[in-house]
Amino acid sequence: MKRVKFKLEPGATAPIKATDGSVGYDLFVYGSHCIYPGRNAVRTGLSIQLPDGFEATVRPRSGCSLKGIPDEYNMRHNADSLFGTIDTDYRGEIKMIVNNHEEEPFFLSDGQRIAQLVISPVFTGEVEMVDNLDDTERGEGGFNSTGL
Repeated sequence: MKRVKFKLEPGATAPIKATDGSVGYDLFVYGSHCIYPGRNAVRTGLSIQLPDGFEATVRPRSGCSLKGIPDEYNMRHNADSLFGTIDTDYRGEIKMIVNNHEEEPFFLSDGQRIAQLVISPVFTGEVEMVDNLDDTERGEGGFNSTGL
């Protein structure tokens, strides 16, 4: 059986699945953070050990994507968390990337949930370089080529 191992810094909140049907583990802010305009790295106090053939992706929580990220007073801000990939051989702390689109900073408090961690299998086979690819009905169509 493949097993994922989590390690927490003292006082950090363990990631949780909010419901039995949740795909991702909610990630929590570790400590308080001033979120300046632009991109910010927010600590989780969490490190991970993934089995071979897996990766973890830090993703925005859907509510934060729709409504903005709440500050320490639960006021929503024009900010979002960005995707990030955790590789199998990484053992450092997982951080959430928060992009503040406003001109003023705001604060996040310890224990806030603003992102989630999804663990998935990934292709680890060999890659072959070829001159041509097999044809498909879709072909090279992209960006709305199949309709809205």
